[in-house]
Amino acid sequence: MQEQKSKYLGDDILEISLEKIESLLKAGYNISKRAIGLLLLQEDKWIISLVKEKESQDVYNQIDAVVRDTKLHYHQPINYIISLRRQEESSRIAREAIEHLPQAKIPFRERLSRIMMNPFTGTPILILILYWGIYKFVGEFGAGTVVDFIETDIFENNINPWIMQVFNSIIPWEVLRGLFVGEYGIITLGVRYAVALILPIVTTFFIAFAIIEDTGYLPRLALLIDRLFKKIGLTGRAVIPMVLGLGCDTMATMVTRTLPTKRERIIVTILLALAVPCSAQLGVILSLLEGNPRGLWIWGGVLSLVFLLIGFLSSKILPGDQPSFYMEIPPLRLPKLSNVFVKTYVRVKWYFTEIFPMFIFASVMIWIGQLSGLFSLLTRALEYPIRWIGLPDKAAVAFLFGFFRRDYGAAGLYDIKKAGLFNGNQLVVACVTLTLFLPCIAQFLMNVKERGWKTGVAISIFILFFSFSVGFLVNLALNRIGLNL
Repeated sequence: MQEQKSKYLGDDILEISLEKIESLLKAGYNISKRAIGLLLLQEDKWIISLVKEKESQDVYNQIDAVVRDTKLHYHQPINYIISLRRQEESSRIAREAIEHLPQAKIPFRERLSRIMMNPFTGTPILILILYWGIYKFVGEFGAGTVVDFIETDIFENNINPWIMQVFNSIIPWEVLRGLFVGEYGIITLGVRYAVALILPIVTTFFIAFAIIEDTGYLPRLALLIDRLFKKIGLTGRAVIPMVLGLGCDTMATMVTRTLPTKRERIIVTILLALAVPCSAQLGVILSLLEGNPRGLWIWGGVLSLVFLLIGFLSSKILPGDQPSFYMEIPPLRLPKLSNVFVKTYVRVKWYFTEIFPMFIFASVMIWIGQLSGLFSLLTRALEYPIRWIGLPDKAAVAFLFGFFRRDYGAAGLYDIKKAGLFNGNQLVVACVTLTLFLPCIAQFLMNVKERGWKTGVAISIFILFFSFSVGFLVNLALNRIGLNL
């Protein structure tokens, strides 16, 4: 029996610890004492409470000492070690019991699946998906072609002039008209941003994401990214909230609940708030930099560097062990049109019910801020760091918009660019800084809800100073190099 045990776990230290625990257990249990010992070594909470209930305090203290001594012998969690031993034994049994027939031809889908998970072949595939799915479809088509048509042809040429004429005729008070059709009015700004600028972008992103999701590519992406993510204290499991963050960072922050450790949840929350733009903000920025390919590369390079640097530093500063990672890989399949339609419809509906009112709320708050003078006060306060990074004062308004909604701020940069107030270098600096800028109100509140007030506020304060510091360094580097974008 002892020989079988050793063969099973393949580790004398574990076997010695199990024998000690088995000898200490005196009460009767419905499962074997060996199973109880294995679960105690893995710190199963239910089994711990059961043993505390059935055994004396002295006996439990001795068992706990054995568990603690065992953990000191390993650099990895005990549950991970035991899982490896189980896998080794399962493989041994399989080798002895299974008769291997001549190798059948590997199906194309299986070969493609392996290619997607291989770092050398999977990375080019990921780049192609990002290029065609995000840059071309969301950035160029959604944020370019569709936005230009709705924003210019529908709103600027037709809806806005007509609605302003209507409100000017029925509302005699200029202050009240300003709430609806003023410079920052509910219709002329809030509805225009939400429908003309943001809706086409989030819709095209939701379509692209639904297609990728329905193919079964996301679990393969998780395995592909796992090795890189381990360098910043994460596992491939974190790719799910990261990808969701490209849709909505608020929703992605809520999904961090699925991550196994507090350390991993905090790191992902920081990265989502700092360096992962939502689909609407990403789409507008891609549209802003569409005619500036070098600027787009600089923006993407700075963001990638910040993502890796902050992730690496967070993993070194925050306490905790590296989590283990297991994931079931579903088969690859062609996306179903009905699934893509339903998923897109549900998410667009969520946008109208959850996000669209935020634009209306932001317009009302700006209107109140204008009347009270608070908006002007905050704008003037932001002008100092804005000048520090080499941008015109008017950009302060866009950054203030970004506090209400990230995409709201990006849309503000869009208007400034149309007015011809940015040169190429300033546009890149503005895009970098705004992308790294404070999370929107909804994401901030979600950070506070998930991580607590202290952590949520600390993250926001750090991001505020860090974003302008990076903007300053980018502006300084562009000027020192003499690069004109």
